[in-house]
Amino acid sequence: MSDPFFFGYGSLVNRSTHSYPRAAKATVTGWARAWKKSKLRRVAFLTAVEAHGEEIDGLIAAVPGADWVALDERERAYHRLPVLEIRHDHPPLPDIQIYRASADHIEEAGDHVLLQGYLDVVVQGYLREFGIEGADKFFATTHGWDMPICMDRNDPVYPRHQRLTDEERDFVDDRLARLGVSFTDRRP
Repeated sequence: MSDPFFFGYGSLVNRSTHSYPRAAKATVTGWARAWKKSKLRRVAFLTAVEAHGEEIDGLIAAVPGADWVALDERERAYHRLPVLEIRHDHPPLPDIQIYRASADHIEEAGDHVLLQGYLDVVVQGYLREFGIEGADKFFATTHGWDMPICMDRNDPVYPRHQRLTDEERDFVDDRLARLGVSFTDRRP
C-alpha cells in the first residue's frame, strides 16, 4: 500500500514547518486560496475554497503509513477532502488530500487581523519552492486581503513562525505595500 499525500497551499509549503517526506511542487485545479475570519480567534487563516476555473500552486508530501493524527491535529479547524485534479512530478498517486476550513469555524463579520508572522512563513515557503515569480503568484491568487496586518514579526503570535532573511522580509513588505494593506499594532 502506498502512502497517501497531502496538498499544502499555506504554511505547509514551508518545509521548515514540517518533516513530511517526498515533498514536491504541485498545482491543484478547481481550488482557490483565501484568507477567512475564524470563530476560534480574532485572526484570519488561509483556506482552500472550491473555485471553478482557478488553480493554486503548493506542495504535496507523503503521510507515512496513512498516520494522519499529527497533521489532522495541526489542521484541526479544517476538514480533509480528496483532490481530484492535480499536476505534479511524482508517479501517479492514488490518494491526495487537501484541507479546507470547516464551515462552522468561519465567521463573516468581526475585527480580525492577518498575522504577519503567519504570512511570513507562507511567503518564505513560496519563495523557496517557487521563487519570486511563484511568490508573486501567491499574492495575486490569494483572496481576502481586506483585513489589517498585525505586526507581530518581532514578537510572533504564530506558533510556527520562522526567521526571514533580509531579502525575504523586504519582499514580503514590498508586496504588502503594493497591495495597499493596512497595519495594526492590535494583537489578537
